[in-house]
Amino acid sequence: MDGVEVFHGATRAKDGGFVTSGGRVLAVTAIGDTFSQAIQRCYQASDTIRFGGRHFRTDIARDAVEALSAKT
Repeated sequence: MDGVEVFHGATRAKDGGFVTSGGRVLAVTAIGDTFSQAIQRCYQASDTIRFGGRHFRTDIARDAVEALSAKT
């Protein structure tokens, strides 16, 4: 996906894929013309990532938007 990077940690290659023992293993970042557009791209990219036990937080970006809004 253009403008999106996925970083992984606490993972290892195994049998042509990646495995993890759990915990926070991925970070999805994106760029956009606006902060809101970058957030939207992050969540679109997150929707394409599939693995057992997948869970992602939706409050981190929301909290950042609220904090930025409070400053203006």
